[in-house]
Amino acid sequence: MNLKRLFGKDSSSEDFIDVSETSMEEKKSKVMVRPFTLRQYDDINDILAALREGYNIAVIDIKPIRTKDVIELKRAIAKIKKTVEAMEGTIAGFGENIIIATPQFAEVYKAQDRAAPAKNPLELY
Repeated sequence: MNLKRLFGKDSSSEDFIDVSETSMEEKKSKVMVRPFTLRQYDDINDILAALREGYNIAVIDIKPIRTKDVIELKRAIAKIKKTVEAMEGTIAGFGENIIIATPQFAEVYKAQDRAAPAKNPLELY
């Protein structure tokens, strides 16, 4: 009597499962759209860290800092824009209070033929 057959292990049909990091890779390859609120200049650190991870699209509400300190807003937008451009991503404003920043794999659609362009925060400063 063969013990391997008794316990369900037949040497002729060895089945095995390849344990790899594919599930971890699949989880990391998902794109995350993350909302941020820019209240002060130091808040850009979290935004930039998320963008540098490579799998995050940042939706940034700039209204709190815009009403408080326009100079800080200019500095923050300039820093975010510089980082996004270095990563070959895109950045665009939606209305007066929202900015979208994407890494290299994503692009924000920008309409070329606007009848009455809205005040874009990226163009104001």
